[in-house]
Amino acid sequence: MNITLLKKVFLTISISTIALLVSVTSNAQLTEIPKTPDGKPDFSGIWQAISSAHWDIEPHIAAYGAVPESLGALTAIPAGLGIVEGGRIPYTDAARRQRDENKADAVDRDPLTKCYMPGVPRGNLLPFPFQIVQSRDVILIAHEFAEANRILYVDQPELESQVDAWMGHSNAHWEGDTLVVRVSGQMPDTWFDRAGNHHSYEMIVEERWTYAGPNHVNYQATITDPSIFTRPWTISLPLYRNVDPDMQLLEFKCVEFAEEYMYGQYRKPGTTRAGARP
Repeated sequence: MNITLLKKVFLTISISTIALLVSVTSNAQLTEIPKTPDGKPDFSGIWQAISSAHWDIEPHIAAYGAVPESLGALTAIPAGLGIVEGGRIPYTDAARRQRDENKADAVDRDPLTKCYMPGVPRGNLLPFPFQIVQSRDVILIAHEFAEANRILYVDQPELESQVDAWMGHSNAHWEGDTLVVRVSGQMPDTWFDRAGNHHSYEMIVEERWTYAGPNHVNYQATITDPSIFTRPWTISLPLYRNVDPDMQLLEFKCVEFAEEYMYGQYRKPGTTRAGARP
């Protein structure tokens, strides 16, 4: 084999080796999850669900929305595979009848119509982003919808809920690389979705946040509420980080949008609704 041929073979091997090293390095970067200085997974960032679960967490077909005679397809409900493990929520008979009544009048009964805070886990299912800011002892979750927020107290079990609140009380701990959050003390007025799926003040939610990639979290929430459900049940879905470098939470202070719905009948004749253009 002459010198020229040897040079060509060596050059080909070198280029292939460099390409392989670049590929391995790139793949490692793509699969590496962010960590905090103390080695815990860092969930800081802006996240959002991409699903139709905010309409109905159970499997459902596409359906008419509110006032189709005037709004047509604008309020139609898209089909969804559901996020309930096993497909159906294990209601008691009385609780399922209540769900059906809620669903039949969901436009008026849905707490979000009045701009109430969404609760947990519904806040994570809405088509609105939410931001996580993480430190060692506490983790803040701020939602764009209604400016709802909650604090997760990490490894501080002595901090217990004193009163019920719309977003509940969250105690967190780590199980390996999974963040486990126990949410108690939620108002019974929150729903799981727009289909009327509901709970009582006894509900306990156990969330599990686990990275499946650098910008993808597997989210699970197990619901326990013996007065409403015959057994604990679980929802699961992926949550995605928004990687736009300019992304930020915007304002959605929906109270002013709900004022006309709730109190418009008390407005003086001849005046316009708040925020309306002259």
